[in-house]
Order: sequence, then structure tokens, then C-alpha cells
Amino acid sequence: MRQLQAKISLILLIALFLSSCNAVKRVEDGQRLLTENSIYVDGEEVSINTIYNQLYQEPNKSFLGLPIQLYLYNLANPNPDTTYLNWLQKKPKRAERLADILSEKQVVRLGNIYVNINEWIKNVGEPPAIVSEGLTERSAERLKAWYWNNGWFNAETGYEIIPTKEKRAKVKYFVTPNEPYIVDSITPRIASIVADSIYEAHKQNSLIIPGMQYETQDYGAERERLTKLYRNNGLYHFEQESISFEADTINTDHKVNTALIIQNREATVEGVQTRIPYKVHKISTVNIFPDYRYENRNEPITDTASNEGYNLYSFDELQFKPGALTNAIFITPGTIYSDANRTLTYNRLNQLRTFRYPNIQYMEDPSDTTGNALIANIFLTPRQKYSLGFEFDISQSNIQKIGIGFGGSLLIRNVFRGAEILEIAGRGSIGSSKDAANDADRFFDITEVGVDVDLTLPRILFPIPTERFIPKYMYPFTTLGIGASTQTNIGLDKQSLTAVMNYRWMPNDNLTHLMDLVNVQYVRNLNVDNYFNVYRNSYLELNEIATSEDISASEQFYTTNEQGERFLSIPAGADGFLRAARLGEVDGLTGNQDEILNDLRERKNRLTEDNLIYATNFSYILNNKENIYDEDFSRLRVKLEAAGNILSVASKLAGLDKDESGRYSIFGVNFSQYVKTEIDYIKHWDLGGENVFAIRTFGGIAVPYGNSNSIPFIRSFFAGGPNDNRAWQPYSLGPGSSGGRNEFNEANLKIALSAEYRFNFFGDLNGAIFADAGNIWNVFDVVEEEASTFTSLSDLEELALGTGVGFRYDFDFFVLRFDVGFKTYNPALEPGNRWFSGYNLSKAVFNVGINYPF
Repeated sequence: MRQLQAKISLILLIALFLSSCNAVKRVEDGQRLLTENSIYVDGEEVSINTIYNQLYQEPNKSFLGLPIQLYLYNLANPNPDTTYLNWLQKKPKRAERLADILSEKQVVRLGNIYVNINEWIKNVGEPPAIVSEGLTERSAERLKAWYWNNGWFNAETGYEIIPTKEKRAKVKYFVTPNEPYIVDSITPRIASIVADSIYEAHKQNSLIIPGMQYETQDYGAERERLTKLYRNNGLYHFEQESISFEADTINTDHKVNTALIIQNREATVEGVQTRIPYKVHKISTVNIFPDYRYENRNEPITDTASNEGYNLYSFDELQFKPGALTNAIFITPGTIYSDANRTLTYNRLNQLRTFRYPNIQYMEDPSDTTGNALIANIFLTPRQKYSLGFEFDISQSNIQKIGIGFGGSLLIRNVFRGAEILEIAGRGSIGSSKDAANDADRFFDITEVGVDVDLTLPRILFPIPTERFIPKYMYPFTTLGIGASTQTNIGLDKQSLTAVMNYRWMPNDNLTHLMDLVNVQYVRNLNVDNYFNVYRNSYLELNEIATSEDISASEQFYTTNEQGERFLSIPAGADGFLRAARLGEVDGLTGNQDEILNDLRERKNRLTEDNLIYATNFSYILNNKENIYDEDFSRLRVKLEAAGNILSVASKLAGLDKDESGRYSIFGVNFSQYVKTEIDYIKHWDLGGENVFAIRTFGGIAVPYGNSNSIPFIRSFFAGGPNDNRAWQPYSLGPGSSGGRNEFNEANLKIALSAEYRFNFFGDLNGAIFADAGNIWNVFDVVEEEASTFTSLSDLEELALGTGVGFRYDFDFFVLRFDVGFKTYNPALEPGNRWFSGYNLSKAVFNVGINYPF
């Protein structure tokens, strides 16, 4: 019975949707639905988005050729309130029976729900695009204006509305551009001598170039350039409205002779409105008020100071070292006025995170009789000295049934009176493991605790001055950080200590440099005996060899279960068998088995050894994204890291002895030595109409040498996951064609390539079609397994390919992402079965993420 009801409901739902799929359902008689626009230029159809964007009318949005939003709009009842009342009153006693069952208020509420559902569907949908003669004519005129603004002054436009099938039509636009006009000459007519001399000194940078086709936007850009030029060269009163252009095209044979006109500024002199020449203004005085509040604006100044020509005035005791404030100010006494210096000052003050709403005001200096001097007053309102923050979350993973995380942070501003910021953050979590690995008597048997302390200084902290190489306009910062954490019943139970000395500066708006002069990390594994419980696949592979019929080894390695099955005990049996095999005390091993045991032994040693990493790294980040809404940008990140060199030199100079493996140890730990580089490039193309094409390319390699023969796990690469190859789970892809047989697969070479086409379904719901390619390999380290190593360019055939679709809902402040990935090319399979063997829903990988992957 339930199956029958479900089938009936499904049939009704499909019927209802199909009824809405009549695109002209809401098109009135005498109207026509716009199905297509086409533009013909000199008889040839064009497909340039910029030209089509001039049209006032567009067909309804479609996905795969179907106007989904129009169908949704048609699905909604246009008069839901009337429909509900008619239904309610159709039978004489229906309203009374419903009121008896639900109450009168609930009957009214039921009607409101029906109305609201239909209104929501209409809002999500899109009304039919009805062909309008008036809008079509305006579109033709706008096309003519667009061609005029791009140099075709004699362009002609027309249109034709062509009816197609019932209640539908398409519109054709016709453009005849005729011969374009070319810029021939530029003649300046500048009233002010000062403004004229500045123009002549920089006219080689003009954006209006003789010989180029006329474009109105070039003239607008030139106005903006000149305005910035003048306002950055002392002309405090200069305004863009003072600039105008006259274009002469009469009897010029399609040439444009341009006159650049800059008038004197408007001013009131002794009550009379007149024009006076521009003058170059200089900054005579800079006054800084570091504790300004509106309510104390009329209070007396109680504390003053001066530094390098700056005056500091405080209403209470001055809380800042004068140099800390003046170092953030780019408006310098004795220099000419500049808008750029004011912008630099605003940016730097906001970066300090110490003041809210900095306010810079200029006034003419009353003591200057020439009227050329300006006083700059900088009003700063301090933020609260102390800020507290708290975090709380609940999670689930393949390690724990439930996890509860919590954290808190304390931020202290101006901690040493130099605009420094001290941040102290603590974090902790408790959880219940799925296998209760170490303590079955407690429900919450997983714990993690950590603390981090960071001190940020608004300058480069270095033994020698760096102003020559990193001037203050690059917004330099230094961060000193230390941290510690400990884990219990998570993996091998780790303790870690970190210490970082980081520099950050920005040579320009698009370029950022990051440098860790010191990056020290010490990781200690507390529960090495738990290795084969954590890395279960390694144990199963080892146990399969140890219990095979041809193998003969000491019985002390084995134990027996209730079914009489022999298996290696953990940890003594598994570790003992590996050790005995290395010493040749296991009989019956084949060459392949011996190779597998060597790989298992090397992996165990690498993942269980303590790590001491003393590294220095540098990152170059070039990003031309203008704001969070910019979808036409590129981002390049290049990172180079070297570790262990200083410790290696110190060990040699100190005459330290190497251990039996030929490695130096510091405090009983073999320090890591390697060089690592990463290159990450992202590019977005805005295709218009909320369509974006994005790509990402990543390449990274870490090469061990000297005191290391492998890369620490925490510095290795992995593949798979919601922000990588979405057809594989995190850590499950690679290395190479090995098939990801370990729980956490990592390597020291990585290539990743991704492409994604993003589009809008309707409203805030967006979609995507993506392809992710990549893999990881071992190279130049101790791993010898052929399937896992990169030996030649032919190994690029092991690049895995995942494709899929995604859905994204935009909440404005973040994007909730859901992606479905399919293994399109799986290098772990036999060559003949690699393509599309995982292309079904049962083998798909579902990813949930926040914001876009790149």
C-alpha cells in the first residue's frame, strides 16, 4: 500500500512539474516570449558578450537548454489566496470541518502557508521575458551609443522582431559601423601655470594616444589619471570637474583633434565667486591625537610629545611611544600634499588593529600668509585594550564517534606601548573513539590540548636597519610565536612544540612577501607501540606475509584467537617479525615479500620517529584580485623552504658524532634536512551572466639530503579531499599507482591540476562542473617501490582524473559547498580498466566544504 501511495505521489509530482514546463504558460494573448537575441555587424553574426550586454532585454536564463527558473515561476499559482478561498468554499461544510479539526486560526494559517510557498517559488523563479517594442528600440539605440563611444561616430542600427512558434519570438539587431575615427592630435589648454608644468612633465603617460581608434573610456581614464597626478603633486583643491575635452571631427577625414581644457579652480574671494590659479600646497604641521573621542573634543590637552617634526596631543596620559605612531604616518611635515600619502596612512593605521575609524583632516595654516601651507590633523580612537573570544564545536570523523572542541583567546593591544598586539589562544577537545583504542572504561577517551602565543610588531625586528630594503610604505610586520600541544589516544599520541619568527611586507597592492626566518617544530610520538593499531592496513599486509604457509619464524611472534587462527601480536609480534626479517631470521620469504617488508619497515620508522625541524622559508604571493566580488583575477604563490642546514653546520663545528645510521642528533632526535618548493597558480575568467571559469595548477617537491633520507610526515604532500582531487577521500590517492593502500598516504612530490565551470541555477543556488587531475609520488628518498616512485616522465600516466558536479549555496558571508566526484581515470587499476570504472553513484565521493576550493 505504501509503495502504491509513493508511486501515485511521484506521478502527481512529475505531472505537476511537466505542467509547468510549458514556457508560455504565463504569457498573455498578444504577447510573445523572447527566446533569442542575435546581433549582426555588417551582415555577420557576432558573439561578443560586451556587445550583447548593451541589450535591455535578454531571454530567460537556461541550464542545458532548459529555462529552469521560468518553469519554477510557472509552477507557482499566480493568485494563491483566491485559489485557497475558492477551494475552502467549494464544498459547503469544508471550512467548518477543517476548523473543527484544526481550529479557525490554523485554517487561516494553512492558507498563509499556501500563499507563502507560492510566493517563494515565484521569487526563486524568473518571470517570462516578454518581447517589448519599446525596449527593443532602446536596445538598438544603446547599441548605436556603444559603437559611438568606441569610435564609430556614423554607426547605424536597426532591428527585426521575428515571430516563431506560438507566443514566441526572437529579435535580430543589425549594426552598420561605417568607418571608425582615429585620434590625431591632443592640444592642452591649461589656465594654471603650475598645473600646466605638471602636465608637461608627465604627458608621456597620457592614455589618449594619437593613431589609436577613439574610445570614450580612454578619455574618462585620462581624467582620472590627471586628477590623481595633480592631487599627488600638491594641488590640494584640484577636482576632476575642472577637466574637460573638446573633440573636433569637422572636415578631418575621420580624424579626432582633441583639446584638453583645465580651468582654474572656483573660489570665493571677499564674497565674490571667481576663479583663481591652482597652487602647490605643502604640509607645515602634522598633529596626532592618539586618544580622540567625540565626547572629549572640547576637553583640554594634558600630555604632549614630539617626534621627527610630528606633534602628539593626548587628552589623558600618552599611552604610545611617539615613534610607534609617527612610523605609521606617511604625511610628513615639509613635503607637498599628496592623496597617496593620506591613503597609505589610512591603510597602515587600519592594519595596526589598534584604532577604529582613523580620521585625517586638513586645514589651511592661518600663520602662512601665502595660503600655500596645510595643517594635517590625525584623530585616532583606540580600540579596547583587551578582547576575548570563545569557540565551541561538535564534530564526527572516522577516528571518533563524537568530538567536542572548545577554545578561547585573549588579545592585548599596545602591550609594550609600541602598537604591538599580543594574542594568547588556548584550545582543547575531548572525544569518544570508535575503537576505544586505549581506554575502554571511559566514554571520552580522546583528548587534545594546545596553547599558542603570538606577538605582532608593526616593524621588521632585525639586528641591522632594514628601512633601506623594506621601507615603511611596504607595511612591514614581525610576528614572534610559540605554541605547544599534546594529544592522547589519537594516533600515536603526539606532543609538539613550535617557535616561529615571521616577517610580512607588501611591496605593492598586489604583492605580498612572507618570510619565516626561524620556523622550529619538535614532534614527539608518545605511543609508538600503537602504530599497527592505527595503521591497520600495514598490519594486515604484514600479518598476511607472516601467516602464509611457506613462512617459518619464531612462534613467540604469534598468538591464537578462539577460532584457532594464528596472527601476529601487537606490538611485540609485529615489531619482532619485522626485526627478524631484517636480520635474516625468517625463512621462506620471496623476493617480493622481502621488498614489501622493507617498505613496511621504512614507513614505520619514518612515521614513528620523533621530528626536529629547523627551517627557513620564503613565500612570494602575487594577487590582483580587487575585492571579494572580483571574478576575473589571477593569484600566484611560490614558496621555498630549506631545513636543517644551520643545525648541520653547528653539528659539524661542535664535533658531534653520528649515530649508527650516519645521522646527527640534537637532544636525542635526528633533525630533518631538506629543501622544498611549491608553486600554486589560480586563474578566474568572468564569462558574464554569473558564469565563471576557474583553473588551479599546483606543483610541489621536497628533497631530503644530508641528515635525512625522507621527508617528515608533517611536511609531506597528500592528495584527495574536498579542496584537492574530489573523487578521492583525503590521503587516499597515490602514491603513484600503488592504490592508496595505507590509511594516510603521503609522498614528497605532488602535481595537481583543476578546472571548474561555475554557473547560477537560480537565486543564491549555484552549480559547477569540475575536473581534478593529480597524484603524489616518492622521489629521491628511501621508498623503492616502483608503483609509488616517480622515475621518468612516463609516470605522468599515473595522474588520476576525477570529474563531477557541485552545488553551492551563497549565504553572503560564506558559501556552503557540496561536490560529487567520480573516479574517471584511476591509475591504481590495471591499464585496461582505468577509464570510467568508478563512474557510478555507488562509487562516488561526496564532499562538503565551506567556500570555493580555489
